[in-house]
Amino acid sequence: MTNLPLVVPTVTVLLPCLNEAQSLAACVEAARTGLSAASLAGEVLVVDNGSTDGSKDIALDSGARVVSATTPGYGSALQVGIRHAQGDIIVMADADGTYDLTRLGELVQPILDDRADLVLGSRLEGANRGTMPLLHRFVGTPLISFLLRRVAGGIRIRDSQSGYRAFRTKETQELGLKATGMEFASEMLIGAAHQGFRIRETPIGYRPRTGESKLRTMTDGWRHLQLILLLAPQLLLFWPGVLSFVAGAALAALSVLSPSGLAVGTLSWQPIFFTPILLILGASAALAGAVLAHHSSLTRPDAARRFSFVGEPRFPGRCITTGLSLLIPGVVLEIVLFSIWLGTESSASQRLALAGIAQALIILGVVFMGFGLIYRMVGLRAGYPHT
Repeated sequence: MTNLPLVVPTVTVLLPCLNEAQSLAACVEAARTGLSAASLAGEVLVVDNGSTDGSKDIALDSGARVVSATTPGYGSALQVGIRHAQGDIIVMADADGTYDLTRLGELVQPILDDRADLVLGSRLEGANRGTMPLLHRFVGTPLISFLLRRVAGGIRIRDSQSGYRAFRTKETQELGLKATGMEFASEMLIGAAHQGFRIRETPIGYRPRTGESKLRTMTDGWRHLQLILLLAPQLLLFWPGVLSFVAGAALAALSVLSPSGLAVGTLSWQPIFFTPILLILGASAALAGAVLAHHSSLTRPDAARRFSFVGEPRFPGRCITTGLSLLIPGVVLEIVLFSIWLGTESSASQRLALAGIAQALIILGVVFMGFGLIYRMVGLRAGYPHT
């Protein structure tokens, strides 16, 4: 093993570690080789996250500097490592052998050339069934990457979940990243994009991991979506809710104009059965998205200002008024329909369409009124000193 010269490090290779005894020594050696091959002075920093298999001693014996993270989680370990890094640039990677650390210079060079502030090593070009499950490769990673591109202002990345990255230490420390789990990768990208980082992506390959994977598909996937939801509720709640409500209103009108239904091949589809679902889910999602966008401490300031109407004192009252304006017509329509239940003033199919609309109006009215009352009560409680 070649010893690097004892100089002030300019690059920190950061390896979060939880029970990686089988691969850690090789990763540390590969990192040192990568630094030497790129003519970079630096250090290898291992953040031990509670290993019980002797990983900490292996890291020390391999020549790495070791610090401990007491809070469990991938993101927690990276937060500790970023705080303790001595290099001007950090290269973070996993300690399981999946990334070729001898190629770290390819990630660092665009930063040294002042062409980027954050460089991701894309795994997708070199991924296969043996290195990445098909569900992750073709569903999970593309979906999260698509959402992140929307949230982060259209950054051009394909593999947002790559754990092999290079970035400037000081600027990244100032992002104030807080995620403790695998969603740390998404939070970093969103924070960097919002701060104007120049973000690049370069193919870097991907290899089979050594040891047991710490990734939990459903749990970690939900944590990513939850983070994106808090960062950009207008993307996942408000605008989809508005579109759902508009679609529901269009189907309601179509149900009245064509009470016999729509011909779908040899069948007749009655959209009125789907209409209340779209209307109610749409209104609920739009209201929740507006409130989250205005109040979430993670939402971008420009998005929060866009929903400033939520913070106005009259907002709860307007919700209650809207609810009443929907509830009353719905009740009246139900009474009218009941009174002509056996009459001939309208066809049975038309009565069915009107009944569906009446029920949707009643439920929507209750939703808006209930939301306004609860929102008002929460606001009163927040401003009342003795509760």
